[in-house]
Amino acid sequence: MPPIPGSGLAKGLAVTLRTMTKKTVTAQYPDVQPDLPPRSRGVIALFEENCTVCMLCARECPDWCIYIDSHKETVPAAVPGGRERSRNVLDRFAIDFSLCMYCGICIEVCPFDALFWSPEFEYAETDILELTHERDKLRDWMWTVPEPPALDPAAEEPKEIAAARKTADKLRAQREQEAAEQKAAGQEAAAQTAAEQAAAAQTAAEQAAAAQAAAAQTEAGQEAADREGTQEGQE
Repeated sequence: MPPIPGSGLAKGLAVTLRTMTKKTVTAQYPDVQPDLPPRSRGVIALFEENCTVCMLCARECPDWCIYIDSHKETVPAAVPGGRERSRNVLDRFAIDFSLCMYCGICIEVCPFDALFWSPEFEYAETDILELTHERDKLRDWMWTVPEPPALDPAAEEPKEIAAARKTADKLRAQREQEAAEQKAAGQEAAAQTAAEQAAAAQTAAEQAAAAQAAAAQTEAGQEAADREGTQEGQE
């Protein structure tokens, strides 16, 4: 069936009429900042304290836009007679964002959680050479990194947290057992002390009864002697 003449024009006018009746929404940028998704890939932030200068991010970067410099320092022994150790100290960490393609490989391969995605996107420069940002700038962007989303209540507990909780429960049970043993030992010592005190009291009572009996016997003997002396005097 051939198309009706003018049907295409009617459809176009219908779309125009529907669009004309809708409210126009204009993003008032830069006066109003846009609401970005939580996993927006803006820039790469550096948490310098976690970086061990393993160079893994620079080696895995497909664009070779990460520049790292470091030197070694000797750490004295922690205990007397121990062995000195050496550690890498970060001197430079820079990313050339004119070459970066925001693949996120450096963030994924970092084993020490030193790199994070930041939603910051206002870092345009007038000169392309100024798009190489050093570690101070990368560290400033670290404070714009959003908090990680909450875990699903039905999700499996991470193995690290489970292991830590298991160790904590074991230590708690050990401490409770030690406290119970100490309490039982204290109760046993208190019972033994009470028994010793009762035995000492019984011994003192027996000694007092014996002394009283001896005194009564002595008094009875004295009375008998006095009675005999009196009888002899009368005779």
